[in-house]
Amino acid sequence: MVPSIVYNMDCNDPIKGISTFSDNQFDYALIDPNWGIGETGISSKSRNTAVSQKNGSTMKIPDKDYSDSNWDNERPSKEFFTQLFRISKFQIIKGGNHFTDLLPEVSPGRVVWDKVNGTNDFSDCEIFWTNCFKSVRMFSYMWNGMMQGESLLNPRKQQGNKALNEKRIHRSQTPIKVYDWFYKNIIPEGASVIDTHTGSGSNRISAYKNKSPFLGFEIDKKSFLAQEKRWAETKPELDQKMQILNLMFKLVE
Repeated sequence: MVPSIVYNMDCNDPIKGISTFSDNQFDYALIDPNWGIGETGISSKSRNTAVSQKNGSTMKIPDKDYSDSNWDNERPSKEFFTQLFRISKFQIIKGGNHFTDLLPEVSPGRVVWDKVNGTNDFSDCEIFWTNCFKSVRMFSYMWNGMMQGESLLNPRKQQGNKALNEKRIHRSQTPIKVYDWFYKNIIPEGASVIDTHTGSGSNRISAYKNKSPFLGFEIDKKSFLAQEKRWAETKPELDQKMQILNLMFKLVE
């Protein structure tokens, strides 16, 4: 069984937080910290644009009951990043363009996620800072309200059956398929991962599929409970799929 646990607490807690971990205790830190852009102060209703249907009608995406905590009012401190680099061998940081003055190590490595989200007031892409390599890599995956990509192989083709869409439980949720890309292309199977800002728990699910021991922190109680519910609902299905794959491999051997 692959270890996977998330604590409902501040990752900066001086008694049980990241400062208590050993040097290089984790192989990778894959995180999406608060950017300090006041995302919680932006009205989701004002950004809720109508979606065109095949029959010519339009439909508005229902407003979500996301956490109303002020989690995005400030960026993490420089000390946070110092500790993060100390306890992990490699780092992948979503929104790295917001932290260039805080990161303790200079690296030209970047991953650009093209969100294929058309014309709206959201960013066209997200930039991940990393020291896993020195190049710039790019991948696409549609993520725009109810319009989600079919797969990483067909990232620009909209999922035809909306019932198969990933359910949003967090205001700034990163889809599972985006994390899947990182585990497929960068993080080796079985490598240990820490996520200091677990949010919706998408990273946790992808890590489990990669057989990566996972440890996460989520300070907001509402977000923590939402991702715990999601994890409880998703894990049995993942276990079943992994058992089938293991059986198939044994038959091939």
